[in-house]
Amino acid sequence: MKQDSLRNAAYTVDCEDYVHVITFNPFDSGDACSLIAYGGNNYVVVGTCKFQEEDAEVEGIQYKTLRTFHHGIRVDAIAWSPETRLDALPPQIRFCTAASDRKLRLFTSDLQDKNEYKTFDGHSDYVNDLVFAPKEGQEVASVSDDHTCRVWDLEGNEKARFVLRSPGMSVCWHPEEAFKLMVAEKNGTIRFYDLITHQAILSLECEQTPLMSADWCLKNTLRIGAVAGSDWLIWDITHSRWSRVNENLFATVGYPGKATTQLLVHHLGHPQPILTGTAAVGSGLTWHRTLPLCAVGGDHKIFFWVTEM
Repeated sequence: MKQDSLRNAAYTVDCEDYVHVITFNPFDSGDACSLIAYGGNNYVVVGTCKFQEEDAEVEGIQYKTLRTFHHGIRVDAIAWSPETRLDALPPQIRFCTAASDRKLRLFTSDLQDKNEYKTFDGHSDYVNDLVFAPKEGQEVASVSDDHTCRVWDLEGNEKARFVLRSPGMSVCWHPEEAFKLMVAEKNGTIRFYDLITHQAILSLECEQTPLMSADWCLKNTLRIGAVAGSDWLIWDITHSRWSRVNENLFATVGYPGKATTQLLVHHLGHPQPILTGTAAVGSGLTWHRTLPLCAVGGDHKIFFWVTEM
């Protein structure tokens, strides 16, 4: 856990295995530390992070693993529940995963004796993304290569299904628009669905395909970001994520599996990236809830970059 200038990352954390996906908890968990979850080949690790940018008593990064959850299969996506609380007695950790067996798994733990999970069955192809309802956390939405977006309750019952015209790549649920769901399809279409009428109410079209990733800006509900186009045109970009603290900041990462992965942090007021970083074989991309700091997973490591507001 040291500064790693060689890879242009501010901090790194060593991990026991390759990190396929990594996600900061976007919700307030009642603790000064930030929760982070990352998935490997058959497990999910939940830990806490604190950075010197938010606490003068911390030198660099202070990281602690809270619990390792056996998963049994490679983790491909992780979503945090807003019901996760570290200040509750007992504390509650809740998150949902997607894996290559097309199943969703809902994990609930008190970090002591209670460690349980439920399996959601229904998708007939690869699940690309999932998200919790941001207010109460009583539903999960997922999108899949089976051309559907599905909404589930916490018992795994399917509450709604939206038929798509191509594979679903990203799904977003905005806390200020709790009755709308944003779904991005591989064919370049981004639709907003009304969760009361179950009708599409707005659509956006990308001029290029395939669409690989899209995100809904937390700080500005009118701002949508997407990555679409051929590899060479978009520099092998596969993920795009808005900062959670600045509506003008967003980051993109290069295609996982190449020799090195390039991270670019962009500001809408600047024509060129304001930060360029590289990591040995990276995957996943996530922003800190309150800092202009993003993280990427990689081979036995997590890389953290800090940028200016």
